[in-house]
Amino acid sequence: MTESDTEVKAVTEKKTKERQFKGLSLTERKQQRREKLIEAGIEAYGTHGFFSVTVKDICNEAKLTERYFYESFKKSENLFQTIFLQLIDQLQQNVMQAIMQASADPKKMIEAGLNALLTTLKNNPRMARIIYVDAMLVQELHNQATIHETMSRFDRMIQAFVMLMMPHINRSESEISFVSTGLNGYVTQIAIRWVMSGFKQSKEEVLSSCSIVFLALLESFSENSSAAKM
Repeated sequence: MTESDTEVKAVTEKKTKERQFKGLSLTERKQQRREKLIEAGIEAYGTHGFFSVTVKDICNEAKLTERYFYESFKKSENLFQTIFLQLIDQLQQNVMQAIMQASADPKKMIEAGLNALLTTLKNNPRMARIIYVDAMLVQELHNQATIHETMSRFDRMIQAFVMLMMPHINRSESEISFVSTGLNGYVTQIAIRWVMSGFKQSKEEVLSSCSIVFLALLESFSENSSAAKM
């Protein structure tokens, strides 16, 4: 038997030894427990709020012992951060997908993107609470610049959106970047108010409120571009 054959045999034997419970290896079982904790965290944090939930609450929800919690996370804040980033990815993907599937009409793109954002939040109130209420209050997310980086991601998404709507816009990149930050802040504050009210206002009313600034920007930039060509 060659050295290579010996190594392959050793790896195979190791994997075989790992598969001891329901056909899953130790690594796979650990990942499964981690996913259960994340699901439990979304349920608990999204229902009761981060500051009302303990590690024990999470473990009870996941039907795991606290030993398994600390196998994957050092503390509650680490689990919350993991959940926050996962939900942000989901929200951003929903918005971008809606925009890309919309017609080339800028107004339709604006409506599609904002509608996807608001629909996702209303259909997932736990997600909405975690992103737009608790995340703003968890100091560790600010200390680690998680909130800042997340806002910057949405700034860049909006900037790309503006460029997609108006590829020939006669504005500097830095100006568009500042405008995108402003648009992000505007929508974020409306979303926070809507979520904290328990979605009291209709989605249509909130959508209209969010769209106003985007449409005004579109009109303003279009007029300036037309004037520049004259």
